[in-house]
Amino acid sequence: MVKQKIIFMGTPDFAVPALENISKKHEIVAVYTQPPRPKGRGQKLQKSPVHIKAEELGISVFTPKNFKEENDIKTFQNHNADFAVVVAYGLILPPAIFEAPKINTVNIHASLLPRWRGADPIRRAIMAGDSETGICIMKVEKGLDTGEIYLEESVPIIPDDIAENLHDILSIIGANLVLQYLDNYKTIKGKKQIEEGTIYAHKLIKKDFEINWKKTATDIYNQIRALSPKGAIFNYEGEQIKVKKSKIIDEKTEEKIGTKSGKKAMPRKDFLKGFSLSGRLS
Repeated sequence: MVKQKIIFMGTPDFAVPALENISKKHEIVAVYTQPPRPKGRGQKLQKSPVHIKAEELGISVFTPKNFKEENDIKTFQNHNADFAVVVAYGLILPPAIFEAPKINTVNIHASLLPRWRGADPIRRAIMAGDSETGICIMKVEKGLDTGEIYLEESVPIIPDDIAENLHDILSIIGANLVLQYLDNYKTIKGKKQIEEGTIYAHKLIKKDFEINWKKTATDIYNQIRALSPKGAIFNYEGEQIKVKKSKIIDEKTEEKIGTKSGKKAMPRKDFLKGFSLSGRLS
């Protein structure tokens, strides 16, 4: 098997298995990731998970804020890569970048396109109550996740799946599927996406984390599991309450499913002591 020269472009934990997989069989000539960001109480600069893993693997790391500078574009082109592989990189790439590799630039996308094009497909699929999602290996082009699809694999979303678990499953599938594409690209033909059924997975905003008690129990349940492990929130008399887990049942439960602001998770029975929730939620 011929080793391909690869530029890897990714940022979060989701992208790390693909980086590791590709590095075992091909030559990664450069890793591109988002610049270190201030995090935590001390606001110390923290490298991305991909940045950290690339350094462990001894691969050169590049962290441009964008590709507006001619020097950044030239540096990218001078890698003379055969492929670029994009996995949750965090930037929309200009043609000067995605057209630079000799053979192709492909993206690992965590949905069954054209459903859930965009930034947050895993959580949006769970919020919508979808029973299925998956991974697509697709061509990068000008449009947002509109390129032809080379490989795809579906994954069922079971009723009690949470975003964290589904994220990890799809990450591994994507890592394996992109390697399959790189090893067999000459015999794999892309198929154009149909526009019917297109839905966009817009980036989550503050409102998406807030529980609206006027919604159905199913909608609220799907929202909470889509936001796990951090959970969804609501306000009680000016105090923010976080709900990390829920079930649609009438039975009593002692599971630690929520927290008061600044306190540990507690069983529902203890949480409700001294509280009357009726008509006082926001």
